[in-house]
Amino acid sequence: MGKGPRGQQPSTNTSPTRRLSSISKGQKRRRARRLRSAGHSPIHATRSASRRLDRGERSSGRRPPLRRRVGKMIGVGKAKQYANVLDKPLSRGRQEVSLSAFAFLFSELVQYNQTQVDNIAELERRLEDAGYAVGARVLELLCHREKGNRRETRLLGILSFIHSTVWKVLFGKVADSLEKGTEHEDEYMISEKELLVNRFISVPKDMGAFNCGAFVAGIVRGVLENAGFPAVVTAHFVPIEGQQRPRTTILIKFAEEVVTETSEPAVL
Repeated sequence: MGKGPRGQQPSTNTSPTRRLSSISKGQKRRRARRLRSAGHSPIHATRSASRRLDRGERSSGRRPPLRRRVGKMIGVGKAKQYANVLDKPLSRGRQEVSLSAFAFLFSELVQYNQTQVDNIAELERRLEDAGYAVGARVLELLCHREKGNRRETRLLGILSFIHSTVWKVLFGKVADSLEKGTEHEDEYMISEKELLVNRFISVPKDMGAFNCGAFVAGIVRGVLENAGFPAVVTAHFVPIEGQQRPRTTILIKFAEEVVTETSEPAVL
C-alpha cells in the first residue's frame, strides 16, 4: 500500500464528509448531556413533548401552543361572506378626509376648469355643474342611511335637511344660519362665515368677484332638484363690518310651482 505525500498512510475508514458528520453528532450528544445535567430536557424530548401537546395530551392547567391560539383568534375575527354584493350592509366607514388633500384636489379642479373657459361666469357655471353631481349622490346616500329611503316632501323640511344633515356630512358642522328672504317669498339664504372651499383660495384682482362657493351652490341645487324642489342657486360674498374676509351666502330662489304647491291654503 502506498504512502501519502509526507510518508503517512492514508486513512481507509473515514472520509472527510463522514468525519464532519460524526463530529456534528458527537457535539449534539455532548450538548444533550450538558442540558440533562443542568436539569433541562434535550432537544428531541422537547419536540416530542410539543407533539403530545398538539395531539391534546396535555394537562388541564397549561395553555395550548401559540400556533393553535393564533388560529383560534383568526377564526373568531373572520369576516362574514355574502353571496351577493347587494346583501352586504352599507357601512359608514370613515367620516372625514385629509383637509390638505381636499384643498389640493379642489385647487386642481378650479385650475383645470379655468383653462377651459374664457370668462368668470362660465367658470362658475362649470363649478356649479360639478357640485350638482355631488349633491345628487349625497341626497341618495343620506336618504338611504339617515331616513330609511324616505325623502323630505316639505319645503322647510328639505331646507333644514340641507342646513343640518348635508352640511354636517360635507363640512363637519351645521351651517351658520338659514334665513328667509324679506323681499321675496320664494328666496332663502344659507350663510357661512368661512366656507371651506373659500378658506384657502386667493382670488386675483383681474378675476373680479369670482366665488368658488359656486361649487357648494351646485351641491345644494343637486340636492333640491333631485328631491323634487327645482330652484336657482347662486353663491355671493357679503361683506362683514370689521372683518377682512366676507361671508359666503348661498341664495336659493325656488321655482314658482314649488312655492304654490307648498303654500298653505287660505282660511276662509
